[in-house]
Amino acid sequence: MELKVTRWKRYGHDRLYTNLPDGTAVGWADVRTGDITVLVAEYRDDVITVLKDHLRNNPEPVPPQRMPRTPEAPPLLPPLTAADDLSANRPGQSLLDKSGPGLIKRVVSQFLRRPAEWDSWRKGLAGEQRVGAELNRLERHGWRVLHSILLADKVDVDHLLIGPGGVFSINTKHHHKRAVWVGDDSVKVDHGKPTPYARKSRAEAKRVARVLERYCGFPVPVEPVLVFVGVTDLKVVATQLGVRVYREREVAALAPLSGVLTVEQVEQVYGVARHRQAWSQVPPAAT
Repeated sequence: MELKVTRWKRYGHDRLYTNLPDGTAVGWADVRTGDITVLVAEYRDDVITVLKDHLRNNPEPVPPQRMPRTPEAPPLLPPLTAADDLSANRPGQSLLDKSGPGLIKRVVSQFLRRPAEWDSWRKGLAGEQRVGAELNRLERHGWRVLHSILLADKVDVDHLLIGPGGVFSINTKHHHKRAVWVGDDSVKVDHGKPTPYARKSRAEAKRVARVLERYCGFPVPVEPVLVFVGVTDLKVVATQLGVRVYREREVAALAPLSGVLTVEQVEQVYGVARHRQAWSQVPPAAT
């Protein structure tokens, strides 16, 4: 099994993560102390070997001693009210709130047999509802699920999955009876013009992480996920490791993931994520 090693530096931490080819983290090492943590027991020997070799071949200079700096306390959100509780959102809530195109527009478009706003709205809603139903099934495995999180600039996160395996920002795309190809930065539907789904998914995940970390006060790994609904074929290039890609029925593969967040951290992250006011302003850019 070939493991990929990536470095993660934030909030005073400096770690080397080992990941499977699909991006799943299976272990990490503290660069400063050399301590190794195995996240998935099945890969214990491989994780220890790879990380020890990497630490041995890439020694880090010992940083000068500094006075420890007291970390700033994360900002507090106001008490959660029913109006601000996003856990009540249904899959596709943002689309439902828009109500879709009016009846006259729909009738005219159907009469002229041309693609219309109604078709896009209907497919988008159906896609989010189908994926939302699959994600809701993961709750019995200790996961928390939120739908239709509206960000400050009126862009919304289709679904947010929070659990022992981390946080996943999920973007749903409904391409009924179409063939989809996913590259490192773009997606093609039926060999058409490239669309930046993958790049936008990565940007969305980073934005979600900034919000959650701001209010939680600890690192919150957020992985981007693209879920395609109703497609006849789905091909993903071998080098695409930055975004998880699934068909709607395949999101169950996330259920057994663990070792990233503790039970307490899951509840803390969920408590922030479900609060509408946490998302009401654009978070500061990562430095």
